[in-house]
Amino acid sequence: MKNAVKQLAIGVSALALCFISVAEEAPKVEPQELTIDRIYSSPSLNGATPKSLRFSPDGKRVTYLQGKQEDLYRYDLWEYHIDSDENRLLVDSKDIFDGIENLSDEEKARRERQRIYGSGIMEYKFSNDGKALLFPLNGDLYYYNLAEKKAKRLTNTPAFETDAKFSPKANFVSFIRNQNIFVIDIDSGEETKLTKSGGGTIKNGMSEFVAQEEMGRMTGYWWSPDEKYIAFLNVDESPVDIAVRNEIYAEEIKLVEQRYPYTGTPNVKIKLATVNVKSQRIRTIDIGEETDIYIPRVNWLPKGDALTYQWQSRDQKTLKLNLYSVKNRRQSTLLTETSSHWLNLHDDLTFLSDNKRFIWASERDGFKHLYLYNTDGEQLAQLTKGQWVVDSLHAVDEQAGWIYFTGRADTPLERHLYKAPLDGKSPEHVVRVTKRNGFHDIVFSSDLNTYINKFSNIQTPSQVSLHKINGEHITWLEENKVDNNHPIAPYYDQLVMPEFGTLKSDDETTTLYYKIYKPKQLVPGKKYPVIVNVYGGPYAQRVTNRWQGADFTQFMVSQGYIVFQLDNRGSNYRGTAFEFPIYENLGDIEVTDQVTGVKFLRTLNYVDEQRIGIYGHSYGGYMALMSMFKAGEYFKAGVSGAPVTDWRLYDTHYTERYLNHPKANEKGYESSSVFPYAKDLNGPLFIYHGMADDNVLFTNTTKLIKTLQDENKLFELMTYPGAKHSMRGKKVKVHLNNSIIDFFDRHFKAQP
Repeated sequence: MKNAVKQLAIGVSALALCFISVAEEAPKVEPQELTIDRIYSSPSLNGATPKSLRFSPDGKRVTYLQGKQEDLYRYDLWEYHIDSDENRLLVDSKDIFDGIENLSDEEKARRERQRIYGSGIMEYKFSNDGKALLFPLNGDLYYYNLAEKKAKRLTNTPAFETDAKFSPKANFVSFIRNQNIFVIDIDSGEETKLTKSGGGTIKNGMSEFVAQEEMGRMTGYWWSPDEKYIAFLNVDESPVDIAVRNEIYAEEIKLVEQRYPYTGTPNVKIKLATVNVKSQRIRTIDIGEETDIYIPRVNWLPKGDALTYQWQSRDQKTLKLNLYSVKNRRQSTLLTETSSHWLNLHDDLTFLSDNKRFIWASERDGFKHLYLYNTDGEQLAQLTKGQWVVDSLHAVDEQAGWIYFTGRADTPLERHLYKAPLDGKSPEHVVRVTKRNGFHDIVFSSDLNTYINKFSNIQTPSQVSLHKINGEHITWLEENKVDNNHPIAPYYDQLVMPEFGTLKSDDETTTLYYKIYKPKQLVPGKKYPVIVNVYGGPYAQRVTNRWQGADFTQFMVSQGYIVFQLDNRGSNYRGTAFEFPIYENLGDIEVTDQVTGVKFLRTLNYVDEQRIGIYGHSYGGYMALMSMFKAGEYFKAGVSGAPVTDWRLYDTHYTERYLNHPKANEKGYESSSVFPYAKDLNGPLFIYHGMADDNVLFTNTTKLIKTLQDENKLFELMTYPGAKHSMRGKKVKVHLNNSIIDFFDRHFKAQP
């Protein structure tokens, strides 16, 4: 074939070495058959997987959430005590609240936006002095004194308190109740209502739907460092269309009226203001005459005398960083970013201690890199540079003159911690700090002497360790070693490590990364069915050197399937030239790239080209439909989960970012919909959707059902009462995955 196929070093030599070391240390226990039920049962096959890792402000402990041994989804707060070198339970969630949580609709939606699922301690916050913790549980707030090891209930109301925070000096706890901002004086217990206009369509201090779902902003208020002010957003949802939908549960059907901003329709009206905590005086900040805009980020300067807010145009091609002085109420624009396509948001804005300089991230040269500015808006230096992307800025060591960040300077398949000089004298020469090949999630201590590293690679489950700032290993916080006692031990020998490789796109201009899982023992002369497991949408990446574990992919491989994954153009961490080709025309070049993957598969003598299927969820569900409809000669069967079928049914911020406004790109919306191509469906198709999905509304699937019926196209359908977009819960996941494997077995394994 025309495509040049190249096996990556990570896919051949490096992984071969890993196989040798793993084989020498593989656990020796009686093997068991991997089942779908076991994949979603407790204890987790991934072993100890701590969540929400952070240092206490005093640096004495590392804290994290961990599921109970007997209940994977009931979380407690644990600590690694640095002085005693001991992991121990810090707060048992049942000691605070031992009942069944009854979440408000607002909190359910908020957790769905956060992609968190479970019970017990789901969130926690330290006071800045490190003496106390704050827990929201079952709608109320609990203050936990670490010295006394005792929890004090701060609220006890029928209303749900959300988005709770300590004030910077730990004198107050703030929260949202009934769409207003409240504070409690911790010493006196006195409660003060800082805003009073909240109610109905007005929300104070709360993030609107698209901010939560598409901007990664889960809050709508911010304390000033001096504890004098709270900046907050006032959101008026009245312009937003009401989507009347059914949430269908097993026992009932709820008629839900949701303010859902369909693409091309009005967004919320938004105001930015500050409130004086002592006097309760509110001052509105002038954000300009144009009201059809977004405020994706708000940040205070270190001294608390000024704040910045990011102003984003409706078309997301302009982003301004504006500086506002609390004292004299004057404003200035520090910088303006523009794009002919769209601008990706980030959380890397960091002000230095002198209150005069800040670090900013930009993709202006085609790759996300870091820049140093002063508060006059003058660029002082470019701090990183090269044909690779920065993931996130993690720390600034002003005294030593270094910045620390994660990025892809070595390979887009791995995330490492790097450092670069703060003076910007050598932005092309960054220094890698992390040692092992794979994926690293980093959390720095406040004194910058140490960092937490949550690491995994394709053959190593997540391990958490403590390191000096130079990368030197201090100790394990959770080694999670695969030994005879590890939950995965009975299944470990069955795991198949994928091979990594690259292909050239059909036009020979772009390198595409893939990974392929093959049954452990390929029978010579036998041809195997292949499942292309796809997501394919923006902000995603599937082909990485990180732990995937004993998951549904491994189960499918154990059942005789090959599983193939390819990151098409439009996905993340490759720079804007790789992302932008999807602009104003979704489901086109992504399918072309997936077909390139199938053409490669057809060259393999162990692949049956008549038994190549595709499976995906969300954008992956959309991709499965577009691939089946537009490239049915390559994809012989498909599973589509919770798909967007008509982008006019999706929200403003996401859809207009990639497709522009419907009035400006009517043709693109039509060609990006699945419906013009549904008539060309020829192979078996299985569709599933949660019947309480408030993200990709169930209307997407009902509209598809009607179209396929009108075209006299046969298909299979499975709906899940009460399930949201993420399809949470063991029973749902077990049934869903059994349904998927049953579908492919009937259509692929029944063939000779």
